[in-house]
Amino acid sequence: MLDAHFTKRRRDFTVSFSLELGSGESLGLFGASGAGKSTVLACIAGIEDPDDGHIHLADARLFPPPLPLHRRPIGYLTQEPSLFPHLSVRDNITFGLSKAEQADTEHADWIATLKNRLKLAPLWSAPASRISGGQARRVGLARMLARRPPLVLLDEPFAGLDRQLVRELIDDLVFWSKSIGFSMIAVDHRADVLMRLCPRMAIVLEQGQIVQRGSWAELCGAPATPLLRSLLAPL
Repeated sequence: MLDAHFTKRRRDFTVSFSLELGSGESLGLFGASGAGKSTVLACIAGIEDPDDGHIHLADARLFPPPLPLHRRPIGYLTQEPSLFPHLSVRDNITFGLSKAEQADTEHADWIATLKNRLKLAPLWSAPASRISGGQARRVGLARMLARRPPLVLLDEPFAGLDRQLVRELIDDLVFWSKSIGFSMIAVDHRADVLMRLCPRMAIVLEQGQIVQRGSWAELCGAPATPLLRSLLAPL
């Protein structure tokens, strides 16, 4: 489904990334801070353009040439939900939907599912400026999933949240990834979070280079580098 092979030059090093991810599969992208993980997601999402290579998602060519952001069938969630403060929770979630999609019964049922599963009903008409940080993360997650994207990218969206909320959001994502069938690439500095989100497969980056790929059992059992060994030591 996702075929990505590209490089992206940064000031200190070049990020080289290669991945083929099937429909419904999930991948944990792990490594120390500054290893290039967010750069990988930004290139796939279209926030940044690779310097060379290609990125295909099913029948869509994302690069080259760069496909405009609004035409990319991708959900992208970061630490900042970036809500419109003057809009209600409902209007934030449905902001990217066309009038036809909003009027569609099946889509309306899906929005209702997000509303109920993420416990947003009491906030539905409230302006985003008046909700808490944890509630804003839930709204951001609902907005990302509103269009049922085939690929979801997560760039440390749980940073700063309490453990209980993190567990709930992970459970929601895993549930929907199975029921909807979207593929998922997740970045987090905590290996235990990635193991729950993406239990089967991981790629480790160091200074922009892939130093190991495989199952979490393989990574924990035989870390490829001293740095990876130290990152996995607390587990």
